Amino acid sequence: MSYLSYLLDASKWGGAGGTGQLLLQHLAYTVVAVLIGAVIAIPLGILIGHTGRGGFLVIGLSNAARAIPSIGLLVLVVLATSTGFGPTVLVLAVLALPAILTATSAGVAGADPDAVYAARALGMTGGQIVSKVEWPLAVPLVISGLRSATLQVVATATVAAFAAGGGLGQLLISGQRSRDYSQMLAGAVLIAGLAILLDLLIGLIGLLASRRVRPAAKTRRSAAPASA
Repeated sequence: MSYLSYLLDASKWGGAGGTGQLLLQHLAYTVVAVLIGAVIAIPLGILIGHTGRGGFLVIGLSNAARAIPSIGLLVLVVLATSTGFGPTVLVLAVLALPAILTATSAGVAGADPDAVYAARALGMTGGQIVSKVEWPLAVPLVISGLRSATLQVVATATVAAFAAGGGLGQLLISGQRSRDYSQMLAGAVLIAGLAILLDLLIGLIGLLASRRVRPAAKTRRSAAPASA
């Protein structure tokens, strides 16, 4: 029996509970969780990085994220609430927060001091310094944080099947129960492929964003000394 038989079997992709549906569900878990994490972590990271206050929060969240057992947290939330899309996404969003928060605060705090000083000399407000100097310079590191968070969520969403069902992890569970190794391989290949695809996509977005924002930031930095 070919180990790729399940993956290449078109009949396994359609219908309720089919591979296609599980793939879309896994993708939805990942995208929504990372978006929620980004909406919370990026503004907070900008605030921490710009003011230099709250660094203990970043360190605490990063350490907590490493210590929290993903499947244990998932099971706890499911037992406390119910199975379904919402509770699973909530847990995944919590796990996505530390990587994005750490990268954003570090990127903003690590902005070129000369550029920040020049912006202040030009009379820019704190908000203008963030939007026109610190944020453009921090974008590459923020994108790196988003990539790390996305890879973590894709992997962790796999164990969501153990607690709440759904996602590509269901292929691994079902395949293990029935000893259908081609089904397990299909799940593993699709999870890895999804992680690689999303990583490349976010990397491309980051590259385009960096090319767009960096020239403006460099122009302001070079013009500032002359104006000062």
